[in-house]
Amino acid sequence: MAEIETIEMRAAYCNALLEIAEKDKKLVVLDADLMKASGVMPFKKAHPDRGIDVGVAEANLVGVASGLSLKGFIPFASTFACFAARRAFDQFFISSNYAKLNVKLVGTDPGVSSEFNGGTHMPFEDLAMMKMIPGLTIVEPSDDISAGKFTHLLYEHEGCCYMRLHRKKLERVYKEDEKFELGKAKVLTEGKDAVIFSLGGVMLRESLKAYEMLKKEGINVTVVDILTLKPLDRQLVIDQISKKHVVVTCENGQVAGGLASEIAEIIAYEGLSCKFRMVGVFDQFGQVGKLDYLLNAYQMTAEIIAQKIRTALRTTVKVGFGGGLGMRIGSK
Repeated sequence: MAEIETIEMRAAYCNALLEIAEKDKKLVVLDADLMKASGVMPFKKAHPDRGIDVGVAEANLVGVASGLSLKGFIPFASTFACFAARRAFDQFFISSNYAKLNVKLVGTDPGVSSEFNGGTHMPFEDLAMMKMIPGLTIVEPSDDISAGKFTHLLYEHEGCCYMRLHRKKLERVYKEDEKFELGKAKVLTEGKDAVIFSLGGVMLRESLKAYEMLKKEGINVTVVDILTLKPLDRQLVIDQISKKHVVVTCENGQVAGGLASEIAEIIAYEGLSCKFRMVGVFDQFGQVGKLDYLLNAYQMTAEIIAQKIRTALRTTVKVGFGGGLGMRIGSK
């Protein structure tokens, strides 16, 4: 990872919206009493007629965004990911997606990144819920550069989207001139022994730490930043699994219904042979704590990732999901 000063991801999101607003008067930004938390207060100040705070009313947030889309506007609506998924799911499913509108819903503080907001505000299930919506595009950028670029990509995309957005600073992974595409992953490191499919900035950093740890031991690992969960970069995933003995998924949320489930379906459908391990949340609720504490509590650290790879490389058969260790699929 590059040693370079970065900005908060919510600031990158807002900066991109301000850039778009200068060229398109149809862009509108909505929030549910969290404009400061979501980082869009500068947009509200610059464009008070196009920055709309609906108050503590998340279902109404999506309803208003859908109405604006119906009238030809391009709405970006943001709130905490727990509210975007749990409280506004029906409105987003029916009013936005079923109606085939053009609503961009942004869920902030996903998974353990909500930290001291605690278990009630810690969305581990939002990706599983959103993935079930037909035709929905789902992205999770990894740093401030990708956050800004994906905001532009969602604006250019015709159709509903869900962006999971870490609000605060993360070390920069990508250079400013990096190009991104919806539905395309990025291969960040190359290695012959294992592949890590990682989603989201928090877990990408743990994955890259695990890569460095294992490299010192002579274990070479490919790290893939998934970036778009839906549509998944299916061919890249198949190509990587076909070349590796060990496959690990890393995500900041429930493995059931998330990235792990998506990769498992590809392995099963394509009849691929590999040792498959999963890192993420296993049927648990959230809790209060600092990020490092939470990563340890849910067994989502670089050390855990590295250990799963070491163990898988040493074993010939591993069957079952017990203790979140993963599953063995295919022949030896």
